[in-house]
Amino acid sequence: MLILSGKDLSAIVKAETAGKCRLFENRFSRKPCLAVVLVGTDPASQTYVRSKKKACEELGIAHLDIEFASDITQTQLLECVADLNANPLVDGILVQMPLPRHIDELAVTEAIDPAKDVDGFHPQNIGKLLLGQRSLVACTPKGVLRILDHYGIQTDGKDVCIIGRSNIVGKPMAALLMQRDRNATVTVCHSRTKDLASYVRRADIVIAAVGCVNAITADMVKDGAVVIDVGINRIPDPTKKTGFALKGDVDYENVSKKASAITPVPGGVGPMTIGMLMENTFLAACYREGADPSEFGGAV
Repeated sequence: MLILSGKDLSAIVKAETAGKCRLFENRFSRKPCLAVVLVGTDPASQTYVRSKKKACEELGIAHLDIEFASDITQTQLLECVADLNANPLVDGILVQMPLPRHIDELAVTEAIDPAKDVDGFHPQNIGKLLLGQRSLVACTPKGVLRILDHYGIQTDGKDVCIIGRSNIVGKPMAALLMQRDRNATVTVCHSRTKDLASYVRRADIVIAAVGCVNAITADMVKDGAVVIDVGINRIPDPTKKTGFALKGDVDYENVSKKASAITPVPGGVGPMTIGMLMENTFLAACYREGADPSEFGGAV
């Protein structure tokens, strides 16, 4: 059984991106720049933002950190986004989700310049993805593909079952795998799917992104399947310094005994999400400068 370490691969991706960012800075006399907007004091969001800031500093990406209290109005937040859209030194804009209930998340997403949408959530980028055109791709699905490629796991002609239909993971994941360079046969399951196990059991590759601990158990997975666990669930654990443990959507202990390859949680897909965000920021900077990213070395 092969452990698909996103932590190890993320280190490789970050090192490659750092090298490209140095070459970018040499050519354009500036660093790629990511602006991150945080609203409120959600602990998980604060942790993610700190991780993104640390990654930027490690890779040589300039970062602009903007924080607002949770009572900010939607108009004020949209004005902030408009200012970042107009800032010629900002290449990527990320508004950390979730937002307070009084703010329309879709309206904020749509307000971001698609050329600076490093999350890959703007309808224009999603539409281009569906059409197979160049776009900024959602970081988590992009990270999953990079894991599969790095470990030599082919998708051509394979049956893939995605559990979860979110706009962040499930839908873009399905769109990526259906492209002609992937050629997978994709089934998307969700909370209303009847007899979920029957679909999962047929799959050569299982991608769990449902947000529920142990949603995928050993009896649901066929021998030799590749299992990608996107889920990150916080479970109370008094033995941990943080007070919680991270668990995935897959019963790792038992499923790993049947799978040919599996991602752990933590250390699997999670680290790749930030790695892909850094890569997307570099790509956005290249596109805005009219440069071909391949000129800076390596495949993207």
